[in-house]
Amino acid sequence: MTRVVREADLPALAAELVGALPPHAVLWLTGELGAGKTTLARTIVAALGATDRATSPTFGLVHRYPTEAGPVFHVDCYRLRSPEEASEIDWGELEEGRLLMVEWPDRGGCWVPRPALTVRLEPGPGPETRVIHWTAGEGA
Repeated sequence: MTRVVREADLPALAAELVGALPPHAVLWLTGELGAGKTTLARTIVAALGATDRATSPTFGLVHRYPTEAGPVFHVDCYRLRSPEEASEIDWGELEEGRLLMVEWPDRGGCWVPRPALTVRLEPGPGPETRVIHWTAGEGA
């Protein structure tokens, strides 16, 4: 599915995505730098009821956000120099949370768990808009 959304529409989209994902799901967030991956992750974390505001995990690699349904994990593989560095992440623990979101999953190679859903973000046709594509599995 593809949709053009304004930033103001992201909370509704996040709630829709969260409602479609089973517990312990893996969500891949893909797109170029500045496409809005972290912004969407922030709205998903809020939709799941986290009290902490999600931030970019670029420097921390893995962020954990407690929710009533269980922790939400947000991983950003952008800084990995090789997929082998992803082997040091405890992916099994992260998959036990309510949701595992992974930005730049291609940089983690075979270590990154396969997604239930892939969301690809692109700049939109107008100011403050994005084109969002989502597909079950790795297809977006």
